[in-house]
Amino acid sequence: MNYSEITPYIQKLADLSCERNHITPDLYVKNDVKRGLRDLDGNGIVAGLTEISRIKSKEKGANGEEIPCEGQLYYRGVNVRQLVSGFLEDDRPGFEETVYLLLFSKLPNRQELQEFTAQLSAYRSLPPSFVRDMILKAPGKDMMNILSRCVLALYAYDENPDDISVPNVLRQCLQLIAEFPLLAVYAYQSYQHYHKNNSLFIHYPKAEYNTAENLLYLLREDGKFTPLEAKLLDLALVLHAEHGGGNNSTFTTHVVTSSATDTYAVVSAALGSLKGPRHGGANVKVMRMFDDMKANIDTEDEAQIVDYLTRLLDKQAFDNAGLIYGMGHAVYSLSDPRADILKKYARRLSEEKGMQEEYKLYERVERLAPQIIADKRKIYKGVSANVDFYSGMVYKMLGLPYEMYTPIFAVARIAGWSAHRIEEIQNAGKIIRPAYINVKEEMPYVPMHERDTADQK
Repeated sequence: MNYSEITPYIQKLADLSCERNHITPDLYVKNDVKRGLRDLDGNGIVAGLTEISRIKSKEKGANGEEIPCEGQLYYRGVNVRQLVSGFLEDDRPGFEETVYLLLFSKLPNRQELQEFTAQLSAYRSLPPSFVRDMILKAPGKDMMNILSRCVLALYAYDENPDDISVPNVLRQCLQLIAEFPLLAVYAYQSYQHYHKNNSLFIHYPKAEYNTAENLLYLLREDGKFTPLEAKLLDLALVLHAEHGGGNNSTFTTHVVTSSATDTYAVVSAALGSLKGPRHGGANVKVMRMFDDMKANIDTEDEAQIVDYLTRLLDKQAFDNAGLIYGMGHAVYSLSDPRADILKKYARRLSEEKGMQEEYKLYERVERLAPQIIADKRKIYKGVSANVDFYSGMVYKMLGLPYEMYTPIFAVARIAGWSAHRIEEIQNAGKIIRPAYINVKEEMPYVPMHERDTADQK
């Protein structure tokens, strides 16, 4: 049997399911339901409290009205722009420091950071035969699914998996933060070998390397990378480590944690959320959009770029979804601080890689798209490039394969998920259970013989 085949019977059942669904968009308005937990302006419905991160995109005007402002992102009250400036000015990596800040709500001093980094390094290994048994023997085509499967499998290797006390959960989270780069890269290596017929190589992590350095070392056959490459990947990890409690995967973390289940089940659920193209897979869409653009127009001709972007919005180009990927954000309007920071250093990397023309194309699209979107969609609050716009370009310049883009997002975001899981354990105490309004009218039970008679007519 072909288990992947959609048989005529399955198609018939699917058609029946669609025919019997009578929930229309107007019913959400009629019942005052905030679809997607958002109000009519697209603002998220407040569902909890957090100290972990805050997004600022508006300020109060003189008359009390909200006015869009340059976007700001805060980790535990610390402005991310200042955090990044601090470790870059000192010419040191920032991801491990950021993880410490998110977990413990304080910036570590030098000794605390050294001890914490050493602990992560000590945890940066996998159980004996785990790579062989869980990854190489069951290779898959999607890195996120393999990553999720591996996380669930680690439950069996934990001698105390169900203890949800803070010390035990912290121990589990630190281990997962350290192990994620290995799981992601080894999943990709198995895919390349068994599905793409390329040579298999498995590097073991180096204790003296930080998270970004180990990612590059593990991914590349020769294990080599430049200081700028490591610095920019480390920066990308910092900027993806956390983004408020309301994003889909972090909300998933809170919801599943509230049921009092184990850490591995929670993180696996968050990975399933992040995998979706509406969430963690967005930067891949940006890259494929630019690939399509370069294949179909002269990117030196600004008029052709405008025409292409217009056709994107008109559902006449690329995937016909009506979107310019990487432009606009549900919260930010004037600017996404993560994109601002990445853009600055992406320029430097483009010079090192001889990809200045590629960088200039991104700048053109970033400059032209907001006005086109405003004209076509009548959106005047402000539309700017989001983090996916430049992160995909950075990953491409680093030579990272498309299949690794979302797993690298996960390598960073496990830090934020861990902080939110611990916060939920400490402060909630109640299972998250939103309400749904049933709009199906009552219908009588029909005995089987009457159903048979009715179908024969």
